[in-house]
Amino acid sequence: MNIQEYFGRICYNKPHKDADLQTLTAIFQHHVQTIPFENLSMHCGEAIELDLQSTYNKIVRKKRGGWCLEVNHLLFWALRELGYDVCILGGNSYEPAEKGYTAEINHILLKVVIKGVSYIVDAGFGGAHQMWQPLMLISGKDQPQVPGIFHLMEDNGTWYLEKVKRKHFIPEHCNRDFPDTPETGNIRKMYKFTLQPRNIDDFKELNAYLQVSPDNILRKKSICSLQTSNGLLALVGWTFTEMKYNYTEDTDLINITTLTDEEVEKTLKDKFNIVLENKLVP
Repeated sequence: MNIQEYFGRICYNKPHKDADLQTLTAIFQHHVQTIPFENLSMHCGEAIELDLQSTYNKIVRKKRGGWCLEVNHLLFWALRELGYDVCILGGNSYEPAEKGYTAEINHILLKVVIKGVSYIVDAGFGGAHQMWQPLMLISGKDQPQVPGIFHLMEDNGTWYLEKVKRKHFIPEHCNRDFPDTPETGNIRKMYKFTLQPRNIDDFKELNAYLQVSPDNILRKKSICSLQTSNGLLALVGWTFTEMKYNYTEDTDLINITTLTDEEVEKTLKDKFNIVLENKLVP
């Protein structure tokens, strides 16, 4: 495994001598705009191994993406190689349909400390809720980014991450509703976490469970999303969505297309730079 090969994968060729916030932000943005959040392996008969060598080969050498356990583990390795003070944390995702957080930890995120200041770095939430910059670990402060305003709240040692939702404009020719969360209001709760350091081995049982559990969203839907310079691309099943952030004040532009099986394969190659070895069953 080679850090220069990783830089080639994320198209990063700027100086990286200093383990500072500016370099972290640049690497992170390149990472989320070149490595898709995707769970396609489980929908084309591939087992997902949670070891660093397998993740590196899949994402860097085979130019695939991955889910949070993979993309954040790879980012953890890269940041550690570059001299950052970085550790793995575990999170409990918010389930809008259940109006609550999962009982068990089901998400991985990173904490990076630079000059005594802590930041949350998470390349593995995907879709319209993916952060584009590290978030300062500070409670009650609005942190605006291109995707929207992120907000961390701390309560008795537990941290909560939320994002302020923008309005959506969907042209009439799309003729369908955008699959949004069933909650009301303009706040999207994302997950909660503590600052207890974790090891990747802590997530191996979760990794195995998510690949076989019929109830979780990752088994129910084939998902591939990628951040762009001004929005995101998402392929969920046969539905391809292109989103442009804040195209008018506080409104995101959304275009939705329903694809055929043949178009799914072509879209993965053309839009996400993904060529699968096995047949995908959307």
